[in-house]
Amino acid sequence: MKSYAVCGISNRAIGMFIKPLVTQYEQYGRLVGMLDADPRRFAVSKERLPQIKDVPTYSAEAFDQMVQETRPDVIIVASRDNTHIDYILKALEHDIDVITEKPMVTTAEDAVRAIEAEKASKGKIIVTFNYRYSPFHRKIKEMILDGKIGRVTSVDLNWYIDTYHGASYFKRWNRMREFSGGLSVHKSTHHFDLVQWWTDQRPVEAFAYGALNYYGPDGEHNPSKRNGRHCETCSEQNVCPYYTRWTTRTNRTSVLDDHIQGDQAAGSAYTGYRADQCIFDDEIEIEDTYTAVMKYDKGAMLSYSINFSLPYEGYRLAINGTKGRIETTEFHELSRVPFEVPEQTVDYFPLFGAKEQINVVQNDGGHGGGDPLLIEDIFLGIDPHRGYEILAGSEAGAYSIAAGEAIWKSASSGKPIQIKELLKPVSVQPN
Repeated sequence: MKSYAVCGISNRAIGMFIKPLVTQYEQYGRLVGMLDADPRRFAVSKERLPQIKDVPTYSAEAFDQMVQETRPDVIIVASRDNTHIDYILKALEHDIDVITEKPMVTTAEDAVRAIEAEKASKGKIIVTFNYRYSPFHRKIKEMILDGKIGRVTSVDLNWYIDTYHGASYFKRWNRMREFSGGLSVHKSTHHFDLVQWWTDQRPVEAFAYGALNYYGPDGEHNPSKRNGRHCETCSEQNVCPYYTRWTTRTNRTSVLDDHIQGDQAAGSAYTGYRADQCIFDDEIEIEDTYTAVMKYDKGAMLSYSINFSLPYEGYRLAINGTKGRIETTEFHELSRVPFEVPEQTVDYFPLFGAKEQINVVQNDGGHGGGDPLLIEDIFLGIDPHRGYEILAGSEAGAYSIAAGEAIWKSASSGKPIQIKELLKPVSVQPN
């Protein structure tokens, strides 16, 4: 039985890792320690899960003490993105395995530091790319491995984030590039990892455009240019369409979302943290719209776009190869789509032949059914009956981050960015 310590007692940490560990997987592992900068988070987690009332807790500066006293086999990192590197390096210094939420870190430089630290350690890094585990994404991977489309030549991926989910990033710490790396890192790393995993190719060059079109002080739906407002107490709630889309004057709509917990609305559960900051504040400068092209090391090309303020959520994907084409379209969370949508299928078009439509067997769980299967691989070990690699390591994490950073830097400079230049080796500095 392995022992686990968690760094960062976020809602994600509680729901994704701690709760399954102390309920469904208690015979396979045990929680021995929790670390966070905010003591209130320990109280909240123990109120939700009485099973962990006696688990020792530690301040953010007490990592070494936690390791010495609890002797964990694995460190789970689910803290704010920019702090991942600190806990990864500390864990590897102690030869302890690391399971980290994506993005692994927020900069390509830190990604290299993590890889070099891993090489010098007995510990290994796992990055929780749960999108790989979606039944549709696994089916696409299996079709490519079976040679259905031959050698992959190009990928078209357009990702859509609706006004509820999209606005949430600009209400929280994610809106600060120093904390999240920007959304091309925090969010798009999911997508770049999928392309890398599907194609078994690594990005080498990127060119992109990016803009802040919807949020920030110049957003055209901003009721007035004032800083410091919060959705819960704002006097302009009823003239803000991002608020009124989901909330009437007398009733808060219950919105289903596997990315955002309901109790995050005002952020009142935690000390000094609010998740309802105004999406039109002056400090917002990260982009909410990207379009990009990327070249890969085995010849594939990616055409990518993402928009964080759209009427519905989902994506459109096409993967082309020398023998055919795969297509799929997803409309995420049907309860939030204000029109009827078709059931998602995976469509296969051979280069010379008839179209095949595949109805994929699905499973329940967050992120399209990916979360439960990922957790099984983490706490039970990799499924021995799966005939391909799916659990991501540090290299996959690093390339996805470098791709996201390249998108931002290209959009800022107007120049193509070489991925290898971002992933140059650096010296690992003592933490």
